Amino acid sequence: MDWNDLRVFLAIARSGSLGAAAKLLGISHPTVGRRLHVLEQASGQIFFRRNAQGLVLTDSGETILHLAEKMECSALAIERQLAGGSDQPEGLLRISSADWFASYALAPVLSELLKRYPLIVPEVIAGHRLFDLTRRDADIAFRIVPFTEPDIVQRRLVTMNYGLYMGAQVASEPAPDGANLGLITMNTAQAHYPDVLWLQQMYPCARTVFTSSSRTVQAHMCALGLGAAVLPRALGDQLPALRRLDVGEPPPGRDIWMGYHQDMRQMDRLRAFADLAGEMIGAA
Repeated sequence: MDWNDLRVFLAIARSGSLGAAAKLLGISHPTVGRRLHVLEQASGQIFFRRNAQGLVLTDSGETILHLAEKMECSALAIERQLAGGSDQPEGLLRISSADWFASYALAPVLSELLKRYPLIVPEVIAGHRLFDLTRRDADIAFRIVPFTEPDIVQRRLVTMNYGLYMGAQVASEPAPDGANLGLITMNTAQAHYPDVLWLQQMYPCARTVFTSSSRTVQAHMCALGLGAAVLPRALGDQLPALRRLDVGEPPPGRDIWMGYHQDMRQMDRLRAFADLAGEMIGAA
C-alpha cells in the first residue's frame, strides 16, 4: 500500500473535505480525489461518506485510521532521523514564531546565521498557531508558553520586557484613571493575557478602541495615534513613531520558550540556529 495514498487518507480524515486536504498537503484537489479513489479501489472498500458537514469516515475508514496513524508515526520518525543526519549545515530550516518576534527579535539572529552558514535556507512561519513539532510542521518553534508535547527539547530563552506605548505625535498624557485614553489590546481569544489585564487595571475608565492578535498590527495602529498599547520592548523601542510612557510599574513580561523534537538534535542547521539564538537573544 502506497504511503502517499495513506497520507491523503489521513489528511481527508482530519480536515473533512478533499479541498481542505489538498491545501493541507500542498497538492491539487484532483490529485487528492485520484489518490483516494486508487486507495479505495485497491482495498475494495469505501472509506468516506458525505454528509452536511463534509466527508466522514465509514466503518471501514475507522478501522484503518489507527493503523494509518501508527504508520505515519513511523514514517515521520524516519524523516526526522534522516534530516538529523545531515553532514553539512545546509538546507531548509522551518521556524515557527509570532510575527513580531520573527521581525524584531529573530531577524538579527537570522541575518547572522546566513552570514555564517549561507547554505541554510530559513523559512519563517509567522503566526499564533502552535505547530506540531512531532509531525514536523516546523523544525523549531518559539512560544510564550512551555511545550507540553512529548519528546520536545525546550529551553526558556529569555523573559521579554514589555512597555506601554503611544504615538510619538500624541502630546497628551493619559489621565490617572484613563478616562481620556483609548486602548489597543489583544483580541477576545487573548483577553486573558497578563498585559491585557494589567492595562485594564491600570486604566479602569479607558475605552478599548481596537483589538488584534498581532502585536505588529497593534504597534502600527498605536503609531497612527489611535490609542495606547502594551508591546514587547523589542518591538516598541525600535519604532521611532512610538514613545514609551513612564508609568512607574511596567507591564508584566513574558517568557519566550524555544523548542524542537529530540530526534532533530543532530540536525546541524537546527543546532547552529538554536545555539545562535541562545547566544544573541538569551544573553540579552
